[in-house]
Amino acid sequence: MPYHVVIEKLCSCAKKRNLEQIRTFNSKFEAEEHAYEWADHLNNTFCGKHGFDTVEVDDNFVISVEKGCYMEACEI
Repeated sequence: MPYHVVIEKLCSCAKKRNLEQIRTFNSKFEAEEHAYEWADHLNNTFCGKHGFDTVEVDDNFVISVEKGCYMEACEI
């Protein structure tokens, strides 16, 4: 059974970088681990206007995009 990690909505920074929105894994553990690492990476490398968090939905993981961060360079 495949497990997915999905970014719920791509901000303009993600679109500019042609970031894929869905990644697929063969194990739930691998997907969960990757989701948390990916969200952390996005938080540390993007503009800082949005925050990224991981939420489990059924057997998949959604990286939520939260508005209201610090910088003005990135718009959803």
